[in-house]
Amino acid sequence: MIEVEYNLMLVLVSYAIAVFGSYVGLNLAIRVPSAKPGNDLYFWVALSSLAIGGAIWSMHYIGMMAVDMKMPVTYDLGLTIVSMLLAVLFVAVGVVIVGRGVPSVAKLLGGGILTGLGVAAMHYTGMASMQMDATMSYNTPLLLTSIAIAIAASIAALWLAFNLRGNLQRFGSAFIMGIAVCGMHYTGMAAMEMQMVHTGEMMSMAHSSSDAFMSSMLIFIGSAIVLSLLWVIASKNAPQKAALVFGE
Repeated sequence: MIEVEYNLMLVLVSYAIAVFGSYVGLNLAIRVPSAKPGNDLYFWVALSSLAIGGAIWSMHYIGMMAVDMKMPVTYDLGLTIVSMLLAVLFVAVGVVIVGRGVPSVAKLLGGGILTGLGVAAMHYTGMASMQMDATMSYNTPLLLTSIAIAIAASIAALWLAFNLRGNLQRFGSAFIMGIAVCGMHYTGMAAMEMQMVHTGEMMSMAHSSSDAFMSSMLIFIGSAIVLSLLWVIASKNAPQKAALVFGE
């Protein structure tokens, strides 16, 4: 079994982008219930899902870079792109299911479960993109726990998106969502069990610790720029309170 170590700074960076993405996404999602069918609806769904799904994806890859695998690691570009699309698309589906029409607990649970499974699919597709001189398997209880956390976090995120009335509430909730998203990711990482394969070959283009740090910073900066632009749009256009509230 290969023991891994974490770069604490990159772990904190991954949490920071999860919080920022959650906050921006919550501020964008509150426009979905009142959006006009057609381009207006597509616009707000796209922006909110890009903010939340994109931030989750960014957090995921920064979180993977935070781990010292004790071996060279590269990533399959195709699977990396697929994992990002899964995060954005499943968040979009959840936002539409919960944010449109008459609110109900059934819609909240259905949208949350579907979104959570999509987030888990993103995570494990991203894990499958890792190319290294080792075999990978998963601890089943921890794997199932990570999926349960993803579903719970998704249900909470969708509820918060359409129920919070004040900016301060959304800000506080973003910190909680950041913990939930990171909890899912790092539980999934803990579920990973690796066994070194002695092939006698070292993989080309493998990243060192400094390469991983620089890659993480590039992902963080790029995501922060996109989220900042989305935040400007949310600030100029979003209403001050949610358009629907469960239980009222």
